[in-house]
Amino acid sequence: MESEGQIENLSVQHKKLEEIIATEMKHPDWDEARVAALKKQKLRIKDELERLKAVH
Repeated sequence: MESEGQIENLSVQHKKLEEIIATEMKHPDWDEARVAALKKQKLRIKDELERLKAVH
C-alpha cells in the first residue's frame, strides 16, 4: 500500500536525522540553531509517522 511506503520512507528519514544530529553534536563547536532545526524536522516526521500508523 502507498501508506506503508510512506511509513517506510519517513522511518528512514527519521533515522537519518538521528544520525545527523548525533554527528553534529559530537563536534566541540556544534551549531545549536542547526541542531534545533534538525530536531524540529525530526519531530515533524515523528508526528506524521504516528498519524499514518494510526490511520493504517
